[in-house]
This record gives sequence, structure tokens and C-alpha cells, in this order.
Amino acid sequence: MSCPQIQSGRKRNWSKRISLIVIILGIILLCPVHSQAYAGPGAGFAVISSFWTLFVAFLYSVYAFLTWPFRHLFRLLRRRRVPGKAQIKRAVILGFDGMDPVLATRFINEGKLPNLAKLRGRGTFRNLRTTFPAISPVAWSTFMTGVNPGKHNIYDFLARDLSNYLPFLSSAEVRPPKRTLKIGKYTIPLGKPRIRGMRRGTPFWHWLGKAGISCSVIRIPATFPPEKFPGVLLSGMCVPDLKGSQGTFCFCSTRSVGDEFREGGVRVPMERHGSVCRSYIPGPPDPLAGSSGGELRVPFEVRPETNQTRITVGSEKFTLKVGAYSDWIAVKFKGTLGASAHGICRFYLKELSPEVEIYVTPVNIDPGRPDLPISHPVTYSIYLAKLFGPYATLGLAEDTWALNEEVLDDQAFLAQCYANHEDRERMLFDALDKTRHGLCACVFDTTDRVQHMFWRYLEENHPAARKVPRDQRTNVIEDLYCRMDVLVGRVMKQIDEHTLLLVVSDHGFKSFARCVNLNAWLHQNGYLALKSGKSESGDWFEDVDWSHTRAYTMGLNGLYVNVKGREREGIVQSGAGAEALKQELRDKLNGLVDPASGAVGITGMFDCDAIYSGPYVDNAPDLIVGYGEGFRASWDSVMGKVTSEIFEDNLKAWSGDHCIDPRLVPGVLFSNCKIAEEKPGIADVAPTILKLFGLDLPTHFDGKPLTVTIDIAP
Repeated sequence: MSCPQIQSGRKRNWSKRISLIVIILGIILLCPVHSQAYAGPGAGFAVISSFWTLFVAFLYSVYAFLTWPFRHLFRLLRRRRVPGKAQIKRAVILGFDGMDPVLATRFINEGKLPNLAKLRGRGTFRNLRTTFPAISPVAWSTFMTGVNPGKHNIYDFLARDLSNYLPFLSSAEVRPPKRTLKIGKYTIPLGKPRIRGMRRGTPFWHWLGKAGISCSVIRIPATFPPEKFPGVLLSGMCVPDLKGSQGTFCFCSTRSVGDEFREGGVRVPMERHGSVCRSYIPGPPDPLAGSSGGELRVPFEVRPETNQTRITVGSEKFTLKVGAYSDWIAVKFKGTLGASAHGICRFYLKELSPEVEIYVTPVNIDPGRPDLPISHPVTYSIYLAKLFGPYATLGLAEDTWALNEEVLDDQAFLAQCYANHEDRERMLFDALDKTRHGLCACVFDTTDRVQHMFWRYLEENHPAARKVPRDQRTNVIEDLYCRMDVLVGRVMKQIDEHTLLLVVSDHGFKSFARCVNLNAWLHQNGYLALKSGKSESGDWFEDVDWSHTRAYTMGLNGLYVNVKGREREGIVQSGAGAEALKQELRDKLNGLVDPASGAVGITGMFDCDAIYSGPYVDNAPDLIVGYGEGFRASWDSVMGKVTSEIFEDNLKAWSGDHCIDPRLVPGVLFSNCKIAEEKPGIADVAPTILKLFGLDLPTHFDGKPLTVTIDIAP
């Protein structure tokens, strides 16, 4: 079935349906797709030209076409049994990642958010309890499954490998095909990549779909790889770029290459050849070149002119002015024996004279010819690309690292954010138009990214804003909230009296002014040992002596005990020994004071055995660290580095955060209906929606259905 037909709950005449199916089949056949072979953790895709994605899409379309009448009749019969218990016909959920209740209240009271003020006055506005920890993939996983992390298995962006203490992406694993063919120096993958989602639990829209209720789900985090269900879904946060990373930009310059970026980007030289400059976009490794092979590259050429430049990438030619972005440009990485991968990226001309400097976004998976599945069905991303043009598919598409590294300035970063945001709005309103009955849910990341990067301007003395004169500190976050309020108003006009509207955020926000290197504290207090002669370590515990280490921290909020028989070189006896050490660390770290200010840097230490339950508790950290307001794990500590300083200023543009004590950063819950509960939690959303649609609740839910007064006609 074509994507819009899956969403639509309305009757359409047969000629329109058949025409749309034929169009999409034509799109698929005319747009060959290539499949990637593997993505290592933080490494890259090995890409091989293949027809797997094309073939699957073709088979799906044929199957959908032949079986549509039967499935449509089945859904109608199922739906007839729902209204007897259902209280609503449609639910619209707007996810505003990171919207903060304190700021929302302030701006509402100042008269700047009239549409959210209407929801508060006529319906509901509550703080929404977040998860432990208050990290987006953790909280959104609880939102969609209605269970605590012990049942959905997501505790952070990163998880650690017990065999080597190294991190891997917690949400998804992409591996090469099981079989390969060795021919001389070439290793040829046989088959398609193996993609495994690490999140467990069943999203609530699966239950709705099984009951014949139409569902459109757009860019909710932790939905990669997309799971099959009776509806449409476009994956959100955790979708990788074409290199297999969570976003690697490149910075091409004729200047002498400077220091490498710590994270998030690579420097690429640009060479002058008379009036022409040449450089390249680095891509994934060549899968067929064996262990000695390098990365695939796409060359491009720059011809500077007066106040602008001409850029040629493959067959694409376009003109850029200083301070401007290109449209999305299709790039094809060609490898050995015809291996190739397709992506899209945008160019930004930073400087033209005396040197030429160009920023290139991370290479996104091309939604019109995806090398990895980024939607369900596979045709949905193609449908959106044909309808609206290319769009960002990377889970973390707003390039915060480029702003941190001062490759982009404030305005260039905001232009990127809002361009992606406008694409998301178009997708939302298309889904609203085609989902007249059922669920329409869409998450907007802009609220999270902008607050992360511009919180420094909310504070008088934030360390990251010391170089910015006060008269140049714009009201970026206030403008953001006003923009989101306008979006809410547009949605309110689009929906009818039969629709429940929820505005939800996964967590709030606070300042991140001071960094805490907990590994440094563990080292200085005898819990973590370094190799002889070392006073600091490299990244990822490079110089740690595990044979004398009892505890360590990795990621944003997790602290681990080096347990014997669990970790590769564990030394702490499990059971009573580990429990005693956890209690000792809780006693010492809870209330840890920053000597520079006297402020409390850690306001809570939480035992995971007490806060989690379920089959995946063994994968959790041993303790969750709740940092105080103004504090967060240091950039070095997150990457497993031991430094000499425990506390230090945060000087990066990334100046606001939520990976702190979860009690300090609740999210928001707005509704156009009255909700009785004073302290709802994010786990309560899933059971509430199922109950309002008249479905029985799964017994394993941790969330409870909220008491909603429905004054809209069912």
C-alpha cells in the first residue's frame, strides 16, 4: 500500500488509489537504491552496491497492492469494535524535545505564548516526570513503551562492552553480512547488512495498529531501525550518517591544517590550482579493499568569483555566497568493483578571501534512495522526499559540534536548525491531513538543540558567554519558544473537535556552567588506578590499570563497579562486596561540593537496583549520578578520560543541559483536555492513549493511564 493510503482512514475512490500506487511503484523502479554492509560503533559503513532495498521496496509495494482490499476491510471491521469503548477518534502528540516548564511558564505569564496559554487555561499544563537518567533516548523509549529502562534496555546514548570497557551505541547495532567472499586483496560481502535494534519493549502505536487504528509516527527518538507495524514511521534520533557515526562534518580550508577536532568533525585540506581550488568529502571506508583500504571520497571543485563561488560536485553545479548554505546536494561515493553509496549534504561558504573555507554537513542517508532502512514502510521516506524534496535524516542533524568548534557561528547554526525544523513541519501537516482518524505523533528536536547551544545567553555570567558582549546576546531561546507556540496554534486550527492534542517534552533544561570529571575524583580517591607513571589517561580508559580499579564512569550519568566475573578484569566481588562499594560511593559523592563556588555538584546518587525493574536490569549502570543545577559530566569524563581537575568551567557553546538530577528537569505536558493527576510521568502517556482509544492495557506497563476529561465528541 502506498504511504498516504496506509495513513488514511477515509474512503477514496479506486482510481485515485490505483494511480497513487502506480506512481510510487514508478518512483521506486526509477530510483535504484543501494545497501550498506556494516557500521561499526563510531566507525563507518562498508558500502556495497546492491539491489536489496530496491527489491524489498518493490516486493512490499506489490504485496500491498494485491492485499489492500482485504487489509482495508479487516481494519474497518476491527475499527467497528473500537468506538464502543473509545473516547476519541484522533490523538495528535507534538513532542518538543527539552521544552522546559519553568521557561514555558515564564513566557506564558509574559504573554508571549498565547496558544500554550489557551491550552493551560482550557485544558491542562503540568510538569511531566522524566526518566532516570533524563536523557532523550531513555525518556522517549519510556514514552513509547510505557515501561522503565529495565524493561526497554536504553540507559544512555552509550553502553559499555564488558569484554574491553569500550563504548558502543546503545540504540542500534549494524553488522556486516554473515558471509563474505575473499578474492585476492578484496573481501566481497555476500548479502545485506544485519541491523539490530537494542531497544526493547513494544511502542504503543503497535497496539493501535493491530487494532486497525491508523498511525503516523515522525522522527521520534530511538526508532532506528524502524520496526514493522500497521502504520507509517520515519526514524528519528540515533539514525547514523553515511559514515556510521552520529554526525561527522568536514571543514575544508586552504589554510594550513590546524589541530584535529576533538569530536564531531574532520579537517580536510583544500589545494589551489591556479584559479581553482580542489578538495573532497570523506565518506565511509571501501568495503572491498580489505583491511588496507581507505575511505571513499567525493571530490569537489571551487571556482572563486567576486563575492561568490562556483562549486562542482560530480554532475551538480551551484553558486554560493559567503554566509549562505547550498540546497541538499546528492553525492555518490564510488568504491572498488563498483561499490557505491548515496548520500546528501549541504555546503556552507564560510570565507572566500584571503582564504577559502567551506563547511560540509555530515553526509546524511539519502531519503530518496536509502542505503539503510530509515522508515517503515521503506517507501515512506521516498514518498516524503518526492513530495517535499531531500531532507535531513541524521538523528542529530543540527550540528552542535560545528558550533562548539567555532566552525559555524550562531547564525549559521540557527539557519541549519530552522531549515530542518521547517522540513519537519511540512511532514507533520502532511501526516495530519492524511491521518483524520487515529494517531499522529511528531517530535521536534529544535527545542533541545537550541537550548543546548544558547543557554549561555540566559545567564549573566555563564563561562561560555564571557567573550560575547551583552548587547550582542540575542533572545534566541525566547524566540524559539514563540516559534513553537505559533506551531501549536497552527495545529490547533488544523484539528477538529474530535481530536485530543498533547504537547509533550521528555525533560526540561538547566544551565551547564561547570564540568565534573568523576573519573578524576575516583582516581584521586583511590577507586580508579592508572598505570605506573601516569597521572592522567587518554580517551576510553587508555591508561587505566583495571587490575587495581574498583569503579569507573562512562557516558553521561552512569557509574560502574568493576565487578569480578562481569567485567573482563573485574576485581570487586559481586554480591555483598559490590553492594558495600556502591553504598560507600553514594555516601561520599552525594552532596559533593565544588570548592570554587561552594555549590553542590551532585545532588543525588541513585542505586539502579532500586529504581529499575525488568529483564534488562543487568545492562544498567550500577549507580546513576544526579548532578546539581549548573553541573554536568565533563566532556573528558563522558569519553572515559581521567584528568587532574575534578571541576572546571564549561567554555563550549553547548551551555545548557538536562543530564543531571532528573528531579530538577521535568518535562511539560499540555493538553486541550483536563487531566486530573497533579504529577504525571512520561511513562503514563502510552497507557493513556491506549485507554482513550478503547484498548486493553498490557499488564507489563509501568505507566498508569491518566484521568482525562473528554469534552470533545468521540
